[in-house]
Amino acid sequence: MHLSFANKSVVVTAASRGIGHAIALIFAQAGARVAICARGKEGLDAGAAEIARYDAGVHTAICDIGDEASTLKFIAGAGAALGGIDVLVNNASGMSKGDDEDAWSAGINIDVLGTVRATRAAVPFLERSGAGAIVNISSIRGLTGSARIPAYAAVKAAVINYTISEALALSNHRIRVNAIAPGSIEFPGGLWEKRKFEEPDAYQATMQRVPFGRLGTAQEVANVALFLASDLASWVTGQVIAVDGGQMRT
Repeated sequence: MHLSFANKSVVVTAASRGIGHAIALIFAQAGARVAICARGKEGLDAGAAEIARYDAGVHTAICDIGDEASTLKFIAGAGAALGGIDVLVNNASGMSKGDDEDAWSAGINIDVLGTVRATRAAVPFLERSGAGAIVNISSIRGLTGSARIPAYAAVKAAVINYTISEALALSNHRIRVNAIAPGSIEFPGGLWEKRKFEEPDAYQATMQRVPFGRLGTAQEVANVALFLASDLASWVTGQVIAVDGGQMRT
């Protein structure tokens, strides 16, 4: 079944590569006008060029989701450039490692407050859409916790809780809010591709814990994002879908 987003406007944060880029690309393929942001110009330009091949329209901006002014400017500019916002995908993450002050600060400021800032800024546009949708990217660690990366797990749990709260708060405005909790996802230049070569034992140990015997792809996360934002999910809100090949169950 082909899902069409023709004449729809979609905003994806942190979309120059990986999961964010795959999500932006799949919406462009479905006919949507797409706005993306990232902190680096080179990656942003490359991502935009790929999206532009689908002729639906693309807006880009350099943006630090950890900065309130930068985030508000991006969302406002995206809404103006696209003629509104029908879908917001909050994908940015500080990728907090460990348990030190910097890890907690990055996770809270980017994963949590970045999601809150972008959502607040986008809500007036989403209200005018009449059928707005928000998809937040969390992690299975937000559902299970983690002894190795407690800050990351905690902020992703906060994103899940915020998703549920916003689903309730925004229901009167006909805005649906859901979250995706990816497992270990491998893509070019990403954490797991690097770990494959730098920490092969850790990579193999993780892969062996996935019942399907492989790590996931960014495309597989994007497929679920497209569904959650589509009319096929019109009665789905306040939900968290794990995209992990069963990893969380082992």
